[in-house]
Amino acid sequence: MTVRSRAKPVTILDVAKRAGVSAGTVSRVLNGANAPSETRRRVDAAVRDLGYVPNHAARSLKRQATEQIALAIPDVANPIYVQMATSIQRVAAERGYQLSLISTHNGATDERTVLRGLHRRQLDGMVLVSLRPGAALLEQIRDAADRLCLIGSYPDDLAVDAVRVDSAAGVHLAVGHLVDQGRRRLAMVNGTPGTVPAERRAAGFLDAFLARGLEVPSDRIVDGDFTTASGYRAVDDLLARAPDVDGVFCANDAMAIGVLRRLRERGRDVPNDVAVVGMDDIDMAAMTAPTLTSVSLRAEERGRLAADLLLERLNASEPIAPRIVNVLPNLVIRESSTRHTVLEAPDA
Repeated sequence: MTVRSRAKPVTILDVAKRAGVSAGTVSRVLNGANAPSETRRRVDAAVRDLGYVPNHAARSLKRQATEQIALAIPDVANPIYVQMATSIQRVAAERGYQLSLISTHNGATDERTVLRGLHRRQLDGMVLVSLRPGAALLEQIRDAADRLCLIGSYPDDLAVDAVRVDSAAGVHLAVGHLVDQGRRRLAMVNGTPGTVPAERRAAGFLDAFLARGLEVPSDRIVDGDFTTASGYRAVDDLLARAPDVDGVFCANDAMAIGVLRRLRERGRDVPNDVAVVGMDDIDMAAMTAPTLTSVSLRAEERGRLAADLLLERLNASEPIAPRIVNVLPNLVIRESSTRHTVLEAPDA
């Protein structure tokens, strides 16, 4: 009987020897950590020449890693978070990670439960969006700072990676646009009271009037809850307070879509009678009738940046100081805020 000897499997040490680097350097390159381009080229060439196949199971066991990250969001039905998730999923897949999507229902208890899962090492890391971070949650965030990236506004002394957008500046863009269109009797449909986005957007709305020397319409802010239905309901309250309103800013696009529907039912033409501007620039904004002017908070870019920050930290060979990345909003002008020009046929 002839016994065939099997070829000895290629190891990470073989790759390191061929590339002329240490095994640790090979591991960091394969894990996606930053490395000089020449080093990465030599490692990639050695992997290709030797036919090396990384043993992900062994690598995960050694690092006590799961190759899984999560995105924890307040509401899985909100289109803005779907855009974020799509962007994060793309980055995660490119780096060899799977993404879990978790809805916390904007609840502090659910958020703390999710973070406990991170502490138990059920996940390698997490991107977290919280609309109302309380003291208990902030303490958990501090404890897990080495495996977290936040999207949104949090205390500056938190010392955690974060991606922020200046939504108040976005509100200034919206109000400035409405004023430029000749609108003076403006109102706002805001989001859930007590949440950070709602508070910042309301403050931005009032500040935008002060900056332009206009009368502050403090009685013309109606609370919603960031849903389409709440925007729809808000119109009746708004028209009761301000029947002469000629411009409405909505704290997100979902509510703006409800506002468009109810204004039409109440016999108000958009944009000739009332201009409407939303915030988020979700995909549906380009599909409404009329199409919706919106402040883009660049959700996909924020998701991509958050995923990059998180995965860079998870695979870093040395400690990284906390980083904050700021994203600037921009205004996307569509039909809902610009008056139509009516052309009359000439006399026969």
